[in-house]
Amino acid sequence: MRRLRVTVGAAALLLALPLSVTAAVPALAAPSPAGSVAPDAAALAPAPAPGTAATSDPAAVRIELPRPTGPYAVGREILHLVDQDRPDPWVPSAGPRRLMVSMYYPAHAGTGGPAPYMTAGAARAMLDFRLPGNTLPTEVLSGVRTWSATGARPQGGHYPLVVLSPGFVDARTAVTGLAEDLASRGYVVALVDHTYENTGTTFPDGRTLPCVMCGRPKDWSQVDESRAKDVSFVVDRLTSRPHPAWRLARMIDRDRIGMAGHSAGGAAAVPALLTDDRIRAGVNLDGTMDVLVPATGIGGKPFLMIGHPLDGGGEDGSWETSWPRLDGWKRWLTVEGTDHHSFTDFPVLIDGLGLPPAPGTTIASGRAADLTRRYVGAFFDLQLKGIEQPLLDGPNAADPEVLFHP
Repeated sequence: MRRLRVTVGAAALLLALPLSVTAAVPALAAPSPAGSVAPDAAALAPAPAPGTAATSDPAAVRIELPRPTGPYAVGREILHLVDQDRPDPWVPSAGPRRLMVSMYYPAHAGTGGPAPYMTAGAARAMLDFRLPGNTLPTEVLSGVRTWSATGARPQGGHYPLVVLSPGFVDARTAVTGLAEDLASRGYVVALVDHTYENTGTTFPDGRTLPCVMCGRPKDWSQVDESRAKDVSFVVDRLTSRPHPAWRLARMIDRDRIGMAGHSAGGAAAVPALLTDDRIRAGVNLDGTMDVLVPATGIGGKPFLMIGHPLDGGGEDGSWETSWPRLDGWKRWLTVEGTDHHSFTDFPVLIDGLGLPPAPGTTIASGRAADLTRRYVGAFFDLQLKGIEQPLLDGPNAADPEVLFHP
């Protein structure tokens, strides 16, 4: 059984529809790759009774991401990057590969203005893709409260760079909470939208490009390898001299670079580590590894795998194959009570809409966010900053949900 990589619409949004519409939800979900698990059960659940959820007045909904835990305020800037040396892999007629990247960085508190969660165009594209005929206002998503500020004054110093990649179909905003938390802990974070692989990417000209690859037959290893190329290109443009693409690139310590991702984004960490010597450490959050760790390993680079428990107590075959081949520091963690989306912002969105969690999940959204941020943050603190992390040594009584693979 494989971990889901196609992100079916957030349970909160699907459950917000009336019963007559949710009955048709299975047809709305993007198809999963051959052999994968079925779409999230939450997508198939009945809607709550009228008036029992906050969505009875969706215009009044105000969702807030968890507050970052680090000592720094968080700044955010948006980059538009164009790879003139590589045609778009999915729409060659579009010309060179174009990416939108959100840059998060340690900033001075009280500077800059509120950073929106996502553009109105991207929010509308997500709603329209997930829920044909939907009447939820765009502001339900575009108005989510973040903790980052545009134009914020940067802190001095040099910081490790972490590149984040979201799940397939997901916009980059799906892991905003993790990006903000890492930046608050003293990292520069590049959060990448993989164009034509998510519900909608808004570019500076105002156009929001659709998910061309959704529902199209595909070789998932090619998706992972393409994402690895996207990540390496982003690293190129952020670290190039003398003219990097980002005005604050001086903040980046070019010798301390890591990558993390959810689902397909996590799977892409393997080819990224294999092909780019600059990326020193990787995290896979619940992504099937279509590009397996080769028998020769990944050059001794440290690797963290965090996943949800699969039905029947089984394990993802790609993880079982790759685990003994990892030839550096490694951990495989399973978080009880979670599902595929527990490592993203989606559970917070569900709570914000006043709706029940996905069936089978027992962990609260805040707890899931806390565990994800602490364990990912501890990994990068250990591997990129050299700070000892007893949290990663083995099971502890404070986190009984977290199981360490032998």
